[in-house]
Formats: sequence, structure tokens, C-alpha cells
Amino acid sequence: MALDDLWSIGELAGRARVTVKTVRFYSDRGLLPEAARSTGGHRRYGPEALDRLRLIRSLRALDLPVPEIDRVLRRQDDGADGDDGADALEDAVARQLAELGTRLAALRWREAALHLLRDCTAEERTERLRLIGAVATPPDTTALARYWRRVLPVGLSPRQTRWIVDAAVPQPPAEPRPAQVLAFARLHALATMPCPAGGSDAPPPPADARSYRPTVLYDGLGEAYELAAPALLAGGAPQPGEALDCFVAAYAGAHGDRDTPHFRRLLVHRLDALAHPVMDRYWQLAGELADPSTPTLGAAHDWLRAALAADPARTAGPDTALR
Repeated sequence: MALDDLWSIGELAGRARVTVKTVRFYSDRGLLPEAARSTGGHRRYGPEALDRLRLIRSLRALDLPVPEIDRVLRRQDDGADGDDGADALEDAVARQLAELGTRLAALRWREAALHLLRDCTAEERTERLRLIGAVATPPDTTALARYWRRVLPVGLSPRQTRWIVDAAVPQPPAEPRPAQVLAFARLHALATMPCPAGGSDAPPPPADARSYRPTVLYDGLGEAYELAAPALLAGGAPQPGEALDCFVAAYAGAHGDRDTPHFRRLLVHRLDALAHPVMDRYWQLAGELADPSTPTLGAAHDWLRAALAADPARTAGPDTALR
């Protein structure tokens, strides 16, 4: 193309309806290559530069950063994808969507937190500010996962630890209510508070710890909780059945015992003794954040404990002596 057929930087800016400063900015960064230079050293551009500039402006309107646009255009020029850079653009859009999702989540969380602070008394506001200030925006669940890894018994397999942590740690809602922001902040405070001297967040180990097999217990509990979930979701009253039998069998197997009426009576007292105020509070707060379609492990455990306490089999049948 002859030099006379090329456009000056001002002509390109006019056709694209942008400022000369904008064209120069993208040119200086290599996003908008010039076709030639005039005898006086001025930049000249061909018609393809107009399409290129319009593409750049469209991508910037979507808030893609300049380095990301540069990657898309370079791959498009190199023909690296066999589809004129379509894959590169798709990747860039996906990354931008992920980043935008994070920013939106942070804004929704901040909005709910502001409502929480607005709609409370002066005395409550001081405590709430302290709680909310300790939580990242948007919040993450690292501290909660760390808490569970600290309180779970030693000896569980990585698979068991993973499913327990995944099930026990509630995910922050995408569009939280102010009450859920407060619940998560309190849950975070509970999970990060230092243990009292000589104390522990976890229930004490069983008296017969040498024969105790936690791997057997937690595998059985997972199955029992899953069996109890339909009744919980339906609002059914705690009652004997397959879920309770599985629950009792998990404890019996873990302690080397058998499921008998006597063992069930002992288990009621054992579970009462293992009840822990910190854990009870954890499940109360987690319940405010949990997906309504999936009962928390704590809710399933409480339902099964109540079913055991109401189980007539505890007082029926032979009273086999157990250790």
C-alpha cells in the first residue's frame, strides 16, 4: 500500500473516535503496530489498524488489563490457536470473569456487613466491628479448615480428613444476609481463639484409647449421617431405623464392642459426656450458613443422638455385660 493511502495518527484517531493520545498509548505499547513512517518520521497506519483499535477498545471496555490484551493479540498474530486467537480470548474472558466474581462477592459481603453495622445498637456495633474486622473480604475458610485439622483425632487417613473438613466447613454465601455475615465472623472468631491453658477445643479421648479405632468410627458416622439426611430434610422426628443402627455400629466397631441394649445405654451416657460447648456453638453457627438442602454434620449427629435416647431397644432384650 502506498504511503499516501495510509492514515496519519490523527486520521486513525478520528475514524475510531478516540483521541490521538489513546492511539499513541496503544502504539507505544506495541498493541497497535504502525504500517510505515512518513519521510518526516510520523506514524502511518493501514485500514487494518482501525479494526485492531476497535478490538482493543472493546476489550478495555470489558476491563481487561493491557497486558492481558497484549497476550490475546500476540497469540492472534502468531496464529497459535488455529482459530485466530479465539482460545486466547476465551481464556482471558474466563480469567476476567473469575476476577469479577471475586470482586462482586467482596462487594456483596461488604454491603451486608454495612447493613449489619447500621441496624444495631452502639454497644453491639463495637463488638461487631471487631468481629468483622478480623475476617478477610471476601471471606475465606482457611481458618475453619485449620481448626478442624487441629481437633480431629490423630490417625485418620487423608481421605477421611478431607471429607470431614469439606463437610464441616461451611462456604460463605455468595449473597449473604447481614445475619450470615455475623454468623461467619463469630465462627471465624471461635475457630481462631487460643485454647485455654491445658485445655482443648476437641472432646477428650475415650477412656479405652488404646483399643479405640477412629478410622472405623468416622467411616461409619459418615454413612450414618448420610442415611439420616432424608429424615432431617423432611422434618421427621428422631427415631430408630437403619441410620441409627449404622450410627451405633460405628461406635461399637470403633471401641471393639457389639451393638446390644446395654451398649446403647452406655453410648447415651458416653455421648452426653463427650458433648462440648465449643463444638455445639460451632454447629449452631455453621447451621446459619449451611445450604438448606444439606444438613450439617452437627445436625445429623444431634438427630441420631436424640434417636438413640428415644430408642426402646435400649431397655429391651438381653443385658449383655460389656467392657
